[in-house]
Amino acid sequence: MSDSAAVPAASLNLGRLFPLYAAQALATGAVNVSTILAALVVGNLGFESLVGLPSTLISTSAALSAGLFGALMLARGRRLGLGLAFTVGALGAVAGFAGGKLGSLPVFLVGAALMGAAQGGYQQARYAVAESVSEERRGTALGALMLMSVVGSFLMTGFSHPIERAAASLGTTAEIFGWLLGGVLLAVAAGLMGLWRPLRAPGAAAARLPLRQAFALPGVRGTALALAAAQGLMVTLMSLTPHRAHEMGMDHAGIAGLISGHILGMFGFGWLTGPLIDRVGVRPGYVSGALLLSAAALSAPLPGHTWLAVSMFLLGLGWNLVNVSGSKEMARFPAAQGVTDGLGYVAAGAGTLLGGVVIARSGFPALAYVCAALSLLPLLSAWRAGHRRGQSH
Repeated sequence: MSDSAAVPAASLNLGRLFPLYAAQALATGAVNVSTILAALVVGNLGFESLVGLPSTLISTSAALSAGLFGALMLARGRRLGLGLAFTVGALGAVAGFAGGKLGSLPVFLVGAALMGAAQGGYQQARYAVAESVSEERRGTALGALMLMSVVGSFLMTGFSHPIERAAASLGTTAEIFGWLLGGVLLAVAAGLMGLWRPLRAPGAAAARLPLRQAFALPGVRGTALALAAAQGLMVTLMSLTPHRAHEMGMDHAGIAGLISGHILGMFGFGWLTGPLIDRVGVRPGYVSGALLLSAAALSAPLPGHTWLAVSMFLLGLGWNLVNVSGSKEMARFPAAQGVTDGLGYVAAGAGTLLGGVVIARSGFPALAYVCAALSLLPLLSAWRAGHRRGQSH
C-alpha cells in the first residue's frame, strides 16, 4: 500500500505513532530473547568454533535486504515495507526455534538469516519517525522511539524465569524457546503496522536521487561512516561478550541481565540524548559516542562480571549517541538510508566473523583492543560535520 494518502508532517502528534513505537518495543523484545543469544545456541549444539556465524549471517542478510527494503519503502510506502519486514522476522524466528529444538544447525542458520533480513527492513522505522517531524525535533522523536525499546527489553528480562519454565515444559532450553517467543512478538508487530497511519516526509522528492548522486551530497559520507562504524562495533562486542560471560560461569539469568544493561544504555536514555542532540548538534554526539564506545571496549577484558556489565552499558550508550546523531542527519537523505544501513550490517557481519577468529587465536582482550581503536572513527565524522558547517558560513 502506498503512503500517498499520508498527512503532512506539520500536523504530527507523537501519539499517532504509538503503533510504530509499540512495534519497536516488541521487536526489541524478540531480539533480546533470540538473536542476541544465538551464539549460545550454536555452542550448545556442539559447534564452538562457529559461535560467531549466526551473527554474521544475520548481519549479512540485513546488509543485503536493507537497500531492497529501503527502495520498497520509497516506492510503496513505509507501512508496507515495515509490515513485510516484521512478517519475515516472525517466520525466521519460528525456523530458528525448529532448528534449535531439532538440533539442526542448517535449519537454525536459515532462521537466523531470515531474522537478519527482517532487521534490514524494520530497523528503518527510525527514519519513518524522524521524517514525520520538523528537523529541530528529530532527535527528540528518535529518543522516544528508543525509549520504547527499553520496554520490550525489560519485559523479556522480567519474564526470564517463566521463559525457562516454558522451555523446560517443551523439553528445550530458554535460549531456543526464546526464538519461538520472538516469532510471536514479531507477528504482533506486523499486525500493528495495519493500525499505523504513515506521515509523509517533507521534501520527499529528494528520495528519488540516484544512489551515486545521493552519496555525493555534502554530509552523506561522513554520516554513513559514523553509523556504520558504531553499528559494526556495537554488534561485534554485543554478540561475542555473552559467550565470554558464559565461559566465565554466568548463568542464563545473569546473561539476560547483562543484555538488559546493554539495552538500557542503547535505548534507556533516549529521552535525554535525543533532545540534547537537538539542542547542541550532532558533532558533540559523535565525539561523546566515540569516546564511550572506546571506553566500553577497553573495560570489557577487565576481570570480573562487574566490568562486563559496565562495558555492555557503555557500549549501548556510546552507540545511542552516534546513532541518534547519524540518524537525525541521514533523515535528510532518503535515497541513501537503506544502503547506509546495509553498510552498517556489513561492518557488523565482518566484525563478528573476524572477531570469533581473533578470540580463537589471540583471546578476547585482543579483540577488545582492536575495537577500542576503531571506535574513534566517528571522530572523523565530527570533523567533517564541523568542516562542512564552516564552509556553509
